[in-house]
Amino acid sequence: MTAVSFADVLAARDFIRPYIHRTPMYPYPGLERLLGTQVFVKHENHHQVGAFKVRGGVNLVGTLPEEQKRKGIIGATRGNHGQSLAFAGKLFGVKVVILVPFGNNPDKNEAMRLLGVELIEFGRDFDESFARARELTAQYGYRFVHSANEPKLIAGVGTYTLEIFEDLSDPEVLIIPVGLGSGLSGACIVAEGLGKKTTLVGVQAENASSVVKSWRQGHIITTESADTIADGLATRIPAEMTLEIMRRRVDEMVTVSEEEIGEAVRLMFRATHNLVEPAGACPLAAALKMRARLKGKKVVLVQTGANIDWATLRAIMEGNKLTPEKKEAG
Repeated sequence: MTAVSFADVLAARDFIRPYIHRTPMYPYPGLERLLGTQVFVKHENHHQVGAFKVRGGVNLVGTLPEEQKRKGIIGATRGNHGQSLAFAGKLFGVKVVILVPFGNNPDKNEAMRLLGVELIEFGRDFDESFARARELTAQYGYRFVHSANEPKLIAGVGTYTLEIFEDLSDPEVLIIPVGLGSGLSGACIVAEGLGKKTTLVGVQAENASSVVKSWRQGHIITTESADTIADGLATRIPAEMTLEIMRRRVDEMVTVSEEEIGEAVRLMFRATHNLVEPAGACPLAAALKMRARLKGKKVVLVQTGANIDWATLRAIMEGNKLTPEKKEAG
C-alpha cells in the first residue's frame, strides 16, 4: 500500500488551484519530424519559478500545521526543490532555510534568495548538503522537507499528469526526467488511479544513474558521484518512497549521455522556442534513443524546468564541451 493515493492527488489539485496555474501542452511539427511520430510537450517550465516542483511545494507547505509553519522548514536542493519551497514559504509566511552544495547553479541560488530564503552553501554535492540539512533540523526544530520522500509533495506534482490526461485522452507514452523521482512517481499514481495503460518511461543522466540502477536491481544502489550538467538530476542516493512507487508501475528507464543532453537542449530551443534546463531536455534525448520504438505512438515529453544558468546555456548553444567541473570553476 503506497503512502500516496490517487485521492491525495485530487485533493492536491483542489488545494493548489488558487495558487498554481495550469500549464499548456502543445504539439510541435519540428519534434514530430525529428521523432517520426506524434509528440506533445507538457510545459512545466512555464511556472512562475520555472519548474514543476512548485506544485508539490505549495501543496506541502500550505497544508502544514500552523505550529510548524511558525517554526519554519528546511531542505536541500540543487535548485528547483528549493525554489518551490521558497515560493510556498513566501506565499504562506513560512521561514525557509535551504542548503545547496558549493558551485551550485548561481541563477537558482539568486532566485531562492530573492524569494526570501536563508541560503547556506555546504558540501561538494547534493547528498552532502542533504546530510547537513538533517543535522540542522534537529538543532533548530525546523520541519525537514525531503525532495522526494514526501506524500504531499508527490501528490502535488502528480497534478501535472492529471492535466496531461485531461488534455490528451489517450497518450501512449510519457517520458519524464528522474532526479529522485517525485514527478515520475506522481505519474504512476495518476495512471493507476485513472486505469491508464500508458507506458511510463523515466530518464536519467548516464553520469547520475543511481535510480536507474536501483530500479533495475530492486534495491537501493548509491553511486560515488553524480557529475552531470543536468543538475536537477544530480543525486547519488535514491529515495525509498519514490523508488517503491516507480518499481511498481514504471515500464522502462533510460539513460542519456552529456552530449545527448546538450543536443536535446539545442533541439528543444529550435523546435519549440523554449529555453529548457538540461534535466528538462532529457525526455527528448531519451525519445531520440527510442525513436524506432516510438514510431506511430502518441508521445508526451514532460519539460520539467527552464532554470538553466547563463554559462551552461552559452556553452551548450555554442556546442562547447561542458563538464560540471568547468561549470563550477567558471
